[in-house]
Amino acid sequence: MTASANAPAASRYRWVICSLLFFATVIAYIDRGIFGYLKETLQSEMGWDSVTYGNISAAFKFAYGVGICAAGWFTDRLGIRRGFAIAIVMWSVAAMSPGLAHSAVTFGIAMFCLGLGEAANFPACIKTVAEWFPRKERALATGLFNSGANLGNMLVPVVVPFLVATFTWRGSFAVAGSLGFVWLAAWLWLYAKPEQSKHVSKAELAHIESDPAERLDRVPWLRLAPRREMWAFAVAKFLTDPVWWFYTFWLPGYWQRTFHLTIESNRLPVTLAFGVATAGSIYGGYLSGALIKRGKSVGSARKTALLLCALAITPMAIVPYLHSLWIVVALVSVAMAAHQGWSANLFTVVSDLFPKAAVASVVGMGGLMGAAGGVLFDIAVGHMEQWKNGFVLVFFICGSMYLLALGLLHLLTPKFAPARLE
Repeated sequence: MTASANAPAASRYRWVICSLLFFATVIAYIDRGIFGYLKETLQSEMGWDSVTYGNISAAFKFAYGVGICAAGWFTDRLGIRRGFAIAIVMWSVAAMSPGLAHSAVTFGIAMFCLGLGEAANFPACIKTVAEWFPRKERALATGLFNSGANLGNMLVPVVVPFLVATFTWRGSFAVAGSLGFVWLAAWLWLYAKPEQSKHVSKAELAHIESDPAERLDRVPWLRLAPRREMWAFAVAKFLTDPVWWFYTFWLPGYWQRTFHLTIESNRLPVTLAFGVATAGSIYGGYLSGALIKRGKSVGSARKTALLLCALAITPMAIVPYLHSLWIVVALVSVAMAAHQGWSANLFTVVSDLFPKAAVASVVGMGGLMGAAGGVLFDIAVGHMEQWKNGFVLVFFICGSMYLLALGLLHLLTPKFAPARLE
């Protein structure tokens, strides 16, 4: 353990780093959320049907899946500071480019590039949390930065109508995409490794490094791929990530069409749902940490939190049978909050079961599986939207996947012991 000679006497700088991760996630979800919020506008302006929209959305997720797997390897090899900086430049340029698109093909290319760039966000964030926080704080830190997804999605319905009115829908992509460059300046100014940061005190560094020392500093993919622990995470992502993609890319349009809302009147339901989801992300991360402090094992605490979240999501299956907008908003809001709590704990499972040197790679592999599920679900939803009562099946899938994922995760990690990689 070493600390900067100019280190302060006391510090809590790890939470400043967590706030940077939070704002990066906010920006990522604004950049992708504009596409989902403008679904009905884009279909009208560009002459798309729901299948075309679904295919463009699938292009984003396909690129995200390829990118997140590569980004995990890239981040582990290049380091967080440089890797994250390169990624946000790429995704910010890509986020601005849909404003120049004039066909489904060019729009799909723009969204494909956005997916490639944004793919680095979660591997880099999870690896940063593993480096900056001891195990007992990681779920909370993950929940906090992950709540940026909800704030980003909350801001979309608030700012997009203004941006469209001021700059047109094309200009809204350009303005939102430029936010990444503001974040980049803050990142390069504030970020360094804990032991190299002049803002970290000796006491805080000792706290950050309080977990037992890890012996591995590099883990090849071929050593990770056969591990049941990696597949437990990957399968859970494959089954549940598509549900969150559905909330982002399809839900605003579903509400707008089903309840005859305009782009302005759709603002409150979407903002409220993602606002409630923010609380779920933070509390879900806090919950498993609190259970650990009360004496539960790490595995028991994580799985208990995951189970409670999964149970809270099951009522999604009855949404198509309800005719009150606000009852639907209430049920969906709870489910979205539970998903974020689920996500905070599922991401933390990776740092529980794998050394820091492998965290970004495992998150990348799991992200690939999650994006693959999202691609398949997007294509399916694009067709099911055209069926009579097609959303009955869509919402049943959304409500049932979490219990199935938890069952498989438990089957693959019954003892919840760290993967043996040496």
